[in-house]
Amino acid sequence: MKVFEKKLIYANPLSNERDIAPFRLEGQASLSFPNARLRMENALSPENGQRANYVLWCERDFPPSVEIEWDFYPLAEPGLAMLFFSAAGRGGEDLFSPLLAPRRGEYDSYKAGDINAYHVSYFRRGQREERAFHTCNLRKSHGFHLVAQGADPIPEVRDCTPPYRMRLRKAAGEIAFFINDLPIFHFLDDGLAYGKALGAGKAGFRQMAPLTAEYANLKVYALTAVNGSRN
Repeated sequence: MKVFEKKLIYANPLSNERDIAPFRLEGQASLSFPNARLRMENALSPENGQRANYVLWCERDFPPSVEIEWDFYPLAEPGLAMLFFSAAGRGGEDLFSPLLAPRRGEYDSYKAGDINAYHVSYFRRGQREERAFHTCNLRKSHGFHLVAQGADPIPEVRDCTPPYRMRLRKAAGEIAFFINDLPIFHFLDDGLAYGKALGAGKAGFRQMAPLTAEYANLKVYALTAVNGSRN
């Protein structure tokens, strides 16, 4: 089993407008900081369908082996929260390359457009079946490949006791997700079943209307295999 050393390479409290200056919004959203945390709300009515959804990207590229942590505060449901990671153009372009088609928050441009990414959806309270049976899903795109799934331990908003510490670990083809250190799912990307394993890229928060949620204490660690560790 491989052992990895962690090195903090990015930290952002997400506590005010200055903290999100190096972020880029795709779609329309209301971003505020009433509790010294990033609050994200839809700016368009949910009646607009996919046009009401949005993604807030960190403009920094992160290495292939990373651990990403953040605090999550769900405030109003229904809706859905995701994290995109390892996002880049399908031809190796930077995610924000002018060679790529514009993206405005509609999901098709992320799952079936000209980018590759993984994404974990970890607070799925949108459609009725999502509210009736709570799961966290890992998908790989290009495409709509559901590659891992686990039970979601977060209750309905009225019973929540946030913050919930979210942790996504990606190293040596393995992806694992934890909530408050509880293992949710584990996936080994063999690079064959759903195309090559994805490497370095950008990460971003996505919300589907009408979810309201807050985010804080974003940290990213680079993971380096310790010499002598075994598979």
